[in-house]
Amino acid sequence: MRIPAHSVCTAIRDDIVSGVFARGARLTEEQLARRYGVSRVPVREALRTLESEGFVVTRRHAGAQVAEPTEQEAADLLDMRALLEPLGAARAAQRRTEAHLKVLRGLVRLGQERAGRGQGEDLRSLGGWFHETLAQASGSPALTALLTQLRHKIAWTHVVEQPDRPVEAWAEHGAIVDAVARGDAERARALTALHAERSLALHRPKNPGRDRVRVSQHAVNTTGLRN
Repeated sequence: MRIPAHSVCTAIRDDIVSGVFARGARLTEEQLARRYGVSRVPVREALRTLESEGFVVTRRHAGAQVAEPTEQEAADLLDMRALLEPLGAARAAQRRTEAHLKVLRGLVRLGQERAGRGQGEDLRSLGGWFHETLAQASGSPALTALLTQLRHKIAWTHVVEQPDRPVEAWAEHGAIVDAVARGDAERARALTALHAERSLALHRPKNPGRDRVRVSQHAVNTTGLRN
């Protein structure tokens, strides 16, 4: 059965973000098809999608290669997120469902518990799930897609340190959820803007010259596609 292009796209994107494919590295359809065990058709579609997202560029006579964002482009990503995340939180206060609130509160509870116990190994992924759910609660697929793309790109272009006081960071998450639950769009916007501003100090641009190419541990999950 044909592997969906979006599965291949996710695999290639993840490998670009994690550094399996270095910036400027050439990407051929044959190479990628062998790596992920798929035909060239979904690879071709995936490369077109990744080019539209800014992860891949296609040059005449050179073909597709991993993009090489400048320092200014990397800084712009943080500025865009600082503008869009507060908007998403404000929309979430107006459009969230009880299901969204349940997930958000559960994530805050887990984050606060693990931060309080000094179990920081899972806080990064919990934070990502929190912001992804908050974006989904905005009720705007376009805004959610933009914020998801920004998070991928920021993970690609920046090293993100854990906060020195994770308990306080998760208390900020909790305050945002309280505002969203009350339907207070302006407070949700303001709290999210403040949270985003404080997180800027945790980001530092990756040095492209020091990027190391690693062996991919990501394979396209084809389980169930052949049945």
